[in-house]
Amino acid sequence: MKKYRDKSPEEVIKLVTIEIIERAIKLGKKKNRTVFISKTSGGKGTDVNTLNPKTKEGQINLEQFFKSTRRHYTFSGLGSPEEPDAINWRILNLPFGRRMLLVFQVLLSFVLKGTPFKNKLYRWMGIHVGKGAEIMQMVWLDHFRPELIFIGENALLGAFTQLTVHAYEGSGKFRYGLIEIGNNCKMGAGTGMGPILIEDNVRTLPGATLSPYFSRIKAGSIVGWNPPNVKEVKSVDVKGEK
Repeated sequence: MKKYRDKSPEEVIKLVTIEIIERAIKLGKKKNRTVFISKTSGGKGTDVNTLNPKTKEGQINLEQFFKSTRRHYTFSGLGSPEEPDAINWRILNLPFGRRMLLVFQVLLSFVLKGTPFKNKLYRWMGIHVGKGAEIMQMVWLDHFRPELIFIGENALLGAFTQLTVHAYEGSGKFRYGLIEIGNNCKMGAGTGMGPILIEDNVRTLPGATLSPYFSRIKAGSIVGWNPPNVKEVKSVDVKGEK
C-alpha cells in the first residue's frame, strides 16, 4: 500500500499499531469491552481508550507510548470467541474487504515462480521487497499485515519458506511484529520464522526454524542445527561353525 512505501520499519509498525488502536476503540465501544495494548507478550496492558489519537489527551499519551517504538506489540481483552460481546481479532486487525483481497493475493503468489512480476505483486500487497530479491514457489508471506515484512536486496527465499508476523494466543489475545531480512541473505527451503531481525549475508539451512529461538541474527551467520546423532550398526564377522 502506498502509505507504507519508503517508510522505515519503525515508522510502519507505528502506523499499523495506531490503525489497530483506532479500530479497537471503535469496536470496544460497540461491544462494551475494554481492549488493552502491551509492549511485551505478557506485560501489563494499556487501555486503548487512553491512546485515542482523535483527542488531545490521547495524542499526548500516544506520543509518550511511542517514545520508544518496539518491534512487536500485543493486544488483549478481546474475550473468548464464545462470549457474546467478544471482538474477533481478525476483524480488529483489518476490514473484511482487504482481508479477502490479501488471501486471494497470497494464494496466487504460491504458484508463481520467482520473477519480477511476483515481486510487483508482493509490493502491491504492501510487502517491502528489495531490488533483485527472488521468492520461490510455495513461499508463504503472512497476509495478516504484509507491510510488516521487509526483504532486502538480492535476498533469496527458498521454496516452502514461511514468514509469520503474528501469533494468536487464544482467549482474545494476539501479538504481531516486524520481520526484516537483510541484503544478500539466503533462506534455505522450508525455513520458518516469526518476528525477527536478520542482518545482511545470513544463510539458513533447509528446514531451519528461527523463531521464537532468535530475535536477531548477526550479519554473516549460518543458521542450522547439529547433525543428528546416528549410531551405525557395526559390522560383525560371523564365522561358520564346523
